[in-house]
Amino acid sequence: MIHAHITAWVLALILFFIALSLHKSGKAKGFKILQMILRVLYLVIIATGVGLLFSVYRIDVWYILKAVVGLWIIGLFEMILGRVANDRRTSVFWIQFIIAWVLVLYLGFAKLPMSFLHP
Repeated sequence: MIHAHITAWVLALILFFIALSLHKSGKAKGFKILQMILRVLYLVIIATGVGLLFSVYRIDVWYILKAVVGLWIIGLFEMILGRVANDRRTSVFWIQFIIAWVLVLYLGFAKLPMSFLHP
């Protein structure tokens, strides 16, 4: 389940940046299609994340924090793409995106017992 979760996140991140580049190059139809595909991937991310959360023996505050930050990132994906589509400023959301991304990577790969780097 953890590999499906990570794969969905990586794929979503790649498609997110491709969607941004499509919008920048003026390909609105491709941008909209990728935006819809991303929304399906959000459901996969949430489903695999919930599956991982319920596979944990004892859920503590770190798991809850990671889940909240993960949902925050999904919200930021949507906010950035929506604002880009409407030609509005996104700088505040990009700052939040970087902070949230670093936090979720730290929690997922270093802090939580199911992570790869946890001793």
